[in-house]
Amino acid sequence: MLSTISLTLTVLLSISSDAFAAPRSSFALPGQSIPLVRRSQHQKNATEWGIWAKNERENLMAKYGAAPQKRSSGTNLITNQNADSSFFGSVAIGTPAVAFDVILDTGSSDLWVADNSCQTGCNRVATYDVTTSSTFKNLSQPFSIQYGSGEAAGSLGQDVVQIAGFSVANQTFGAVNAVSSGLLNTPVSGLIGLAWQSIASSGATPLWETLANSGKWDQPLMAFQLTRFINATSPQALEPGGTFTMGSVNQSLYTGTIDYQNIPDTPSYWILPMTSMTVQGNSVSIPTGSASYSAIDTGTTLVGGPSSAIQSIFAQIPGSAPGTGSWQGYYTYPCSTQVNVAISFGGPSWSVSPADFQLTQLSQTQCVGAFFELSTGGNAPSWIVGDTFLKNVYSVFRYNPPSVGFAALSPTALAMNGVNAAPPTATIGSAAATVTATGASVNGNGASGLHSFNMPTVVLSVVLGSFLAMV
Repeated sequence: MLSTISLTLTVLLSISSDAFAAPRSSFALPGQSIPLVRRSQHQKNATEWGIWAKNERENLMAKYGAAPQKRSSGTNLITNQNADSSFFGSVAIGTPAVAFDVILDTGSSDLWVADNSCQTGCNRVATYDVTTSSTFKNLSQPFSIQYGSGEAAGSLGQDVVQIAGFSVANQTFGAVNAVSSGLLNTPVSGLIGLAWQSIASSGATPLWETLANSGKWDQPLMAFQLTRFINATSPQALEPGGTFTMGSVNQSLYTGTIDYQNIPDTPSYWILPMTSMTVQGNSVSIPTGSASYSAIDTGTTLVGGPSSAIQSIFAQIPGSAPGTGSWQGYYTYPCSTQVNVAISFGGPSWSVSPADFQLTQLSQTQCVGAFFELSTGGNAPSWIVGDTFLKNVYSVFRYNPPSVGFAALSPTALAMNGVNAAPPTATIGSAAATVTATGASVNGNGASGLHSFNMPTVVLSVVLGSFLAMV
């Protein structure tokens, strides 16, 4: 979650959600929930789409450069922004608590929001005022996050943070006072990283890890159900985006069993080995071993992978061709072709809807695919699997044992796709459980540059939907 940007990406990434409000539909679990919101789709021409695609690819490469206590669970309704370009929920910070919309990103591990001293890049977004919170602590340490298209910088602090009906005291986060133009897109004020501490730029323990380790949750896991509006008629900029659940799963949103696959190495990103893929029913050649490692990233809109594998995918689609210019690394294909892709991560094979495979239409006959060539660096995984895939499954991120699970979406979940409704709003509710953050290593030795506000990723997912769509 984020499963990290240019102005174009910003437009694509607008998603809002209720991190603290109980779900407003019969689809949500009992308890508090974070609604995900999605924004209506703004029609882009081929040139604008090309700019967006180029930024999406470059930003994603930069992001991955290279005593017994009562337990409970909570759900936040999500906002789907700009037709699947990005998905966001909300958190509340301080005493008294103030709610903020934030990208939900399983591809990074830091929490940060714009503060009221922000002079650049923070126009028209809600900002955090440290002077109004009686529980804020200034750690007097600089905080900086780099993205392919920009940077967010400020300082580290601690305060009470609430999400999905849970409250964490002394949570370390970044109060950002300078943001590159286009990095924040109204109404989003920041990002919450939902990956592991080992890749936190701040070195701090992520809020979700504190909760998962506290014994307050019914089950040590988080779960997502994301809506699809990319192929909807006249979607609004913000639409209901699904649900984000902490501490349990919502059995009304999936059918059958959840297939869990363990993370292969020491937890960092939520990584699974990609074991097989079919395109139009034909098996395609994909890398094996560590080259098959895939980050499951709610903050990314599309799916990026090794050049050889992406070439193999489009080789199964007659009439496809590599893109040029801004579309370098992408492929075009005939819009008349319904592309069916299915991916396995060691268990069942999960299908990607042809609607999600189609990123956008360039002309009456020519479309662009949502799978693109991606070069990652360092120890980052070769594949980044974002919302193009995740909209097709119920996804579960389990703390112990560290693993990712997928299940088939239920008729209840599928019925939410493309249905215009009022998006959730950022609200503040009472906390069902409270814990104190401890053991945070705030020393600036985190994996800087690995976390991503990939507005392109998160934004990409939402932006793809709206723009078409991350990251």
